[in-house]
Parts: sequence; C-alpha cells; structure tokens
Amino acid sequence: MLRILTACLLAATLTGCAASQRPQADQTEIRSRSYRDLGPSTLTLYTMISTRTGSGAHTSLMISGSERVIFDPAGSFRADVVPIRNDVLYGITPNVERAYRSSHARETHYARIQTIEVTPQQAEIALQLAKQMGPVAGAFCANSTSQLLQQVPGFEQITTTFYPVKLSDQFGALQGVQTAEYRENDDADLQKGLAFNNARLNQLDAASSN
Repeated sequence: MLRILTACLLAATLTGCAASQRPQADQTEIRSRSYRDLGPSTLTLYTMISTRTGSGAHTSLMISGSERVIFDPAGSFRADVVPIRNDVLYGITPNVERAYRSSHARETHYARIQTIEVTPQQAEIALQLAKQMGPVAGAFCANSTSQLLQQVPGFEQITTTFYPVKLSDQFGALQGVQTAEYRENDDADLQKGLAFNNARLNQLDAASSN
C-alpha cells in the first residue's frame, strides 16, 4: 500500500491530482450557473494518461442527470464561470466540458473519455454521492471515484483502486460504454492550459451576456 500511495503522490505532484485548495461557491452562485443537458442521463469517466509512460495521472466523473456536473476529486481545474463546491464542478455546459478536457490534454497527457447511458435514477444517485463526498485528499482521485461508482446500482462490480487506468479498464468493460480519446499537442504546463481556457470561457460568457 505504501508503494501505491508513493506512486500516486508522485503522479499528483507532476499532473495536478493534488490536495484541493479551491474556493467554495455558495448556493446562489451554484443555482445561477446550473446546467442540464437535454439528452439521456449519462456517466462519463475521464482518465488523464501520460503520453510517455501510459500511466494514469487523474480521474474524474461527469454526471449528467437533473443537472450536469463533474466530480473532479483533488483536481486542478478552475474557471471563473464554474462554481466549485467540495470538488464538484457545476454548470458543465458544452463550452465548459470542452474547456475541461482541453485543459488536461497537452503534449504530455491525453484524455480517455468513456461514456455510458444510465437511468435518471442512477444519475441522481451518482449526483448526490458526488455532492456528499467532500473535498478529496491528494492522490485519492481514482480511489474516491471508484468508491462512488460502486455505490450506484448496476456498478457494484467496480472495485476500489488507486490507479486511474485500472479504474478506466473496469469501466470500459461495462456493457454499452463508448470510449474516445482527446489529444492536443500544446504546452506541457497544465497551468497554461487552465489559464487559456479560463480566458476563453470568460470571453464566451461575456458574449452571451450581450
């Protein structure tokens, strides 16, 4: 176990799966930014993977049901237009979702995106579990996400793991999962990607307000 935690902490230091220092949004801000996708209820697992070693760097889960959020445990993503509370990102519009994966995909990492359609009831259970998880400790992104998933009816076979790629493999084995990869070749610095996409989201938000 010590070896696993050491490996996870090293990955966290290099890629941003670290202890959360995010500001906590209030309910008014969360409600004002809330977004619901009109399509079917889905769960989408994001796995950030090193292009050099194939090892996992970060895990997160987008939940689309009565509202669309991303459970981003110990994540680095921040944007002025995205309220965050206890490692849940709210208001995940299509533009925000693109900014999220674009921020993580770069020269050194790509995003594996796996989506499965679920019932509204399953999505709501996942949503409430995500809101109850609380801030997640650094390097526990895959661990907390796997624990959340195994509590959703129909996902009990998911076993707890600290390894993002192992969780991705488990999720990918579920019937009906659709898998895609998202890659970019921009600067390896995660912070530059976050800053660029934050500025882009601010521009889009200002344009929509005019």
